[in-house]
Amino acid sequence: MYEPIRAKSVHSMAADADFPHRTRAEELQIRLAGHLTALLTVTDELRALTPSPELDEAGAELAEQVTRLRDGAAPLRAAPSVRMADPEHIDSLHHRAHTLAGHAVVIATYRDDEEAVRLATECRDRHASALGLTAA
Repeated sequence: MYEPIRAKSVHSMAADADFPHRTRAEELQIRLAGHLTALLTVTDELRALTPSPELDEAGAELAEQVTRLRDGAAPLRAAPSVRMADPEHIDSLHHRAHTLAGHAVVIATYRDDEEAVRLATECRDRHASALGLTAA
């Protein structure tokens, strides 16, 4: 009644494939670099709307960490969009940055990357205070 399966399973074909696989550590490093790059982008946007020395310093440190995680490849930094300093937009940027920093803290903690944990925690706390949240 049913025709027998004549082709190999997709899963067994993938296991037999001869291409380089990334280790768990490499995947986590890529994810952490991605979260910190996204956080850097939001930080640059906030720097354009509400300039401050703290944001300048955070941007420089984030760029340094991303460069370290990407084996010396510096992150591309986009020019921030031109917008009025709308309080709702600024709050949404702080919220986004707080979320990204939280993700980075989790991954950096799992990787046991003390520099990234410290930086991401500082960023998360700074954005939490900007939003009026209690730092946890």
